Amino acid sequence: MNPDTHFKGWAKPGPVPPGLAAGVTVEPHETLDAISGHFRLFQLRDGHRFSTDDILAAWYGTSWCPTARTALDLGSGIGTVGTICAWRLPGANFVTVEAQSESVVLARKSARYNGLTERYDIRVGDFRDAEILGADEKFDLITGSPPYFPTDAGVKSEHPQKLACRFELRGTVADYCATAAKHLAPGGFFACVFPYEPAQLARVQAGAAEAGLVIVRQRPVIFREGDRPLVGLFGLMRREDLPEWFRGQTWAEPDLIIRARDGKIHPEYSAVKLAIGFPP
Repeated sequence: MNPDTHFKGWAKPGPVPPGLAAGVTVEPHETLDAISGHFRLFQLRDGHRFSTDDILAAWYGTSWCPTARTALDLGSGIGTVGTICAWRLPGANFVTVEAQSESVVLARKSARYNGLTERYDIRVGDFRDAEILGADEKFDLITGSPPYFPTDAGVKSEHPQKLACRFELRGTVADYCATAAKHLAPGGFFACVFPYEPAQLARVQAGAAEAGLVIVRQRPVIFREGDRPLVGLFGLMRREDLPEWFRGQTWAEPDLIIRARDGKIHPEYSAVKLAIGFPP
């Protein structure tokens, strides 16, 4: 699976609304793009751009945990998943954690522009470090779009922002599971997206089991009708929060198709975009 082929940002820049927020400007090397309802996202023109998997992770998490009051996004990058979740959960407070300072700068600009700063805590650092998240910090919803590839796999991008988003420089899917398990509130839900081919699926399953999580539901994602699933959406909960009879079960949902055979957006994915307020 070539990351530069399947996981690029695919949205065209949205129109810039009249009047940027005070102190927020669009620099020549940046774009300001529509992402969710009236929210906009700052991105580098030649850096990491938001992608389909980001959108799906945010949609999946907020669909299955729609009453979350507290939310955490791990490895939050430029803030795509968190921003969509914040639009979908207008009453929730958010914490996001991202190690790349360049991405954090963009995420903070987006938060200011969208008026989210009072309920949106953007932290800089590796989420595996104990000082980033307090032991007593618990969240109803945790989201993550882990990098997919070991550092020795594939053709690496020359741009460091893209590199860290696609290759496991700061943690694997197992690390995401371990951190989520520590910080889920009772009955909380962890949503992530990860490759679906057998070897990668096994990594999600092993990471979940080691962390004491149960995959309660999963959904394969097909990027073009007729192709095999490239990624899957996973919903996980703490084993101790589940009734004993449910702990060995996973609800396998039907495939979610992004594009029909003729290349047009599949009606079901159009409904996903509508649900997150994404422009047509």
